[in-house]
Amino acid sequence: MTLKNPIQLQEIDAQTLKEWQEKENILLVDVREAVEYAGERIPGAILHPLSKFEPQQIQPNEGQKLVLYCQSGNRSTQAAQQYLAAGLSSVSHLKGGIPSWKSAGFAVKKNKNAPISLFRQVQILAGFLVFIGTVLGVMVSPNFLFLSGFVGAGLMFAGITNTCAMGMLLAKLPYNQNAN
Repeated sequence: MTLKNPIQLQEIDAQTLKEWQEKENILLVDVREAVEYAGERIPGAILHPLSKFEPQQIQPNEGQKLVLYCQSGNRSTQAAQQYLAAGLSSVSHLKGGIPSWKSAGFAVKKNKNAPISLFRQVQILAGFLVFIGTVLGVMVSPNFLFLSGFVGAGLMFAGITNTCAMGMLLAKLPYNQNAN
């Protein structure tokens, strides 16, 4: 027995999204964390972070296209898969995330009073931990060098898998949660 599968995930580029915004009835959802959304976002987007994502909370109206985006396309793909698994038959996501939108020359809404980006927070914390691990490793005990090695391995893992445990932890801090 063969079943027909009408479920689809459509990957769109920034130009298509812009055209849809101007001509179509779309529901644009940003699945990044609150601090990222507060810093900059595509105009007209609503926030539903992947870390708290529940597909049933966001349902497009009749005739409305659902479009998801994030920083790189990774989180929006994950959110889209959750939507499809929940029974929605069609969802789109922005290929390349918000950087592709900006590189196409389209405007973003910025908040200069937003907390610094999660990426910069990760850089600051990782750099601090490596520095402290190195200083303590030289001055106190060589065992502290494991801290620097652990952070380096974590950064390498984050780069390979396109996931960042440190970023996910930082996103849970109160000042990053209330950044809308």
